[in-house]
Amino acid sequence: MPKEVLAMARVTIGSIFVGRQPLKGFSDPEEAKIHLRPVLDLPPDHPDWPVAERTFWANMRVRVPFEGVELDITLNEDGTAVNPMDYCTYRWCKVHRQVAGSKEEMDRDGRKKYYIYDPEGDLVKQNNKIKLKKDADKEFIKISSDIDKMKRVLRVLTKSNPDKLNDLELENQLYAAKDNSPEKFLKVSLDKHLDIKAEVEHLVEAGVLRKIGNQHIYGDETIGEDMNDVVVYFKNKKNSGAINAMRAQLKTIA
Repeated sequence: MPKEVLAMARVTIGSIFVGRQPLKGFSDPEEAKIHLRPVLDLPPDHPDWPVAERTFWANMRVRVPFEGVELDITLNEDGTAVNPMDYCTYRWCKVHRQVAGSKEEMDRDGRKKYYIYDPEGDLVKQNNKIKLKKDADKEFIKISSDIDKMKRVLRVLTKSNPDKLNDLELENQLYAAKDNSPEKFLKVSLDKHLDIKAEVEHLVEAGVLRKIGNQHIYGDETIGEDMNDVVVYFKNKKNSGAINAMRAQLKTIA
């Protein structure tokens, strides 16, 4: 449609019911009392409060022009809203089934027709992503001079065998894994139990340990219901005999 026509268009986000009650912007009754009091112009202990509150949410409508609706959601130091009606509308929109938290979410979900755009919040999110990538780059540079650590990180990250790669392939694959998921890369590379987890993955890969679901099994013994349990098992000195037997078995396979 021509932009001139779209610019004149207006759509409405209407009230919906959850069960037998209209959708409310506040799940906490005490918070509702704080922000609805100036809107309803009633004290919360007034006998008409329950009916007034229900009627308010049941009649909630937000007319949305082509360019969107701007809401002031600023809070005072005491926690009250500078613009109570705008704030109540915002909180209601946040939980409305047709409203997404971002344009990306709306594009992914066909049920969403609107999205909330917070310029300041989006800038913060973008900056956090940049910082995360920068931190991942710094950590990659650190470990790129340590071939053994690169292998351990790649083994845990990708569950693949880095021993089959030459140094260039190793660096390239680890860099790609870092770019694909900088958050996961940082978590793995900074994990204080990286050495144990990499060894466990190596044992699984070689068939010394069996993995069923998240369980890790050595012989007939389940040594952990998940990786965290296995780390505890490997750190327990009482299990050193079994662990040494695993390592010896791995050497014969390698």
